[in-house]
Amino acid sequence: MIKENLKEVEANICAACERAGRDRSEVTLIAVSKTKPIEDLMQAYDAGIRVFGENKVQELVGKMDQMPKDIHWHMIGHLQKNKVKYIVGRVDLIHGVDNEELAQEINKRAEKAGVVQDILIEVNIASEDTKFGVEPDKVKDFYVNIQKLPYVNVRGLMCIAPNVDLPEKNRQHFVNLHKIYVDIMDYMGHNNRVDVMSMGMTGDYQVAIEEGATMVRVGTGIFGTRN
Repeated sequence: MIKENLKEVEANICAACERAGRDRSEVTLIAVSKTKPIEDLMQAYDAGIRVFGENKVQELVGKMDQMPKDIHWHMIGHLQKNKVKYIVGRVDLIHGVDNEELAQEINKRAEKAGVVQDILIEVNIASEDTKFGVEPDKVKDFYVNIQKLPYVNVRGLMCIAPNVDLPEKNRQHFVNLHKIYVDIMDYMGHNNRVDVMSMGMTGDYQVAIEEGATMVRVGTGIFGTRN
């Protein structure tokens, strides 16, 4: 089941890249494995997946300790300040940084660990009350402030688009995130460190790829509905 699902997702990613005139190598598939047992993750691993995303720190750390060491782990859920110490220096990328206190805590813990931690700024792209994230018009200022932190490396932006019945309804949100991304790139003089747009999930990742996503987070499309 998981192997077949992955084949379908891979075909969809390739098709979306082709439609957008992009190379498949520009898009990283993150297998979102929240609530799923190790057996399921190992099925995905055996099918070639090496990038996994988790929403909760405790679950992430537990799985990290049990899974092969060549996996790249991403923290994609909302991160609380008091949990930062458990994952800094252990995950490749923290996706959901949306306030300065959190960024400063990551910086502090990264300094302590002797690492520079890659992060993404989470943007509340549709200004939804139920979502975390920096408001679109405040992203640039937020970026300017936190990119000064020496042990934090801002790699780009992420968003969680609204839950919609038709993927096409989220296209404009992905277009808007891309505009903010380009704005930051221009501000930095196309600094190569800013190279990630994490957007698109099971319901809309193909549209996200067409609009420039470099990372897509697919859970249900790979593992089925959450446990």
